[in-house]
Amino acid sequence: MAACRFVGQELARDGASLEEALEALRRTSRLVCRVDPSYDDVAALLVAWSDTTLAYLHQISCEEPMTGLASSAHVRSRLAELFRGQFREAAHTRLGDWYCLVVLDLPHDRHGLVAARNGLSITRSLRMARLGEAARTVFNGAETIGRISPNRVVVIADRDERLGQRVRLLRHLVEGVELDGHACRIWIEGLPGTDAGAMMLLDELARP
Repeated sequence: MAACRFVGQELARDGASLEEALEALRRTSRLVCRVDPSYDDVAALLVAWSDTTLAYLHQISCEEPMTGLASSAHVRSRLAELFRGQFREAAHTRLGDWYCLVVLDLPHDRHGLVAARNGLSITRSLRMARLGEAARTVFNGAETIGRISPNRVVVIADRDERLGQRVRLLRHLVEGVELDGHACRIWIEGLPGTDAGAMMLLDELARP
């Protein structure tokens, strides 16, 4: 089964279709074992191929299909775009004076691999989708709201006089959201002075 998972990942990375991957498994099994592949071998290849393909789609897509939240790649792209705009406008301004990150975190929901093994990854995505809905209710303008890790959602928010009030309202809303007993932490994260620094901050926030 481990070999089938590896082959499924490699074929997906090479751009092979699912039909091609299954046919390759069938030919190999018949050649080596002289029988069709077992159910477990087929399932292992299918899961590995699907997971690898989905991970690639998440990298190039603006939204996660399960949660409707912006992908991590899109959050990074949006921040980079804002930094480029800053330098076009005025050299003496700092992006952190105008924007910040509002972070929603489920600190006790970090163990993605354990959850995946126990069939809980869909449940986690539903929790993230609920957090995203609460964030959209409060930040209902042009803000980018995305998922940057299995247990964290961020909002690229305007740093204006309403920010504190919005965060307090978001905390109040989240208290009423069904998160399967998981407590949510919400805080404001300031932006560094450079694009590179902002990417490092996102890397740090994306860690489990």
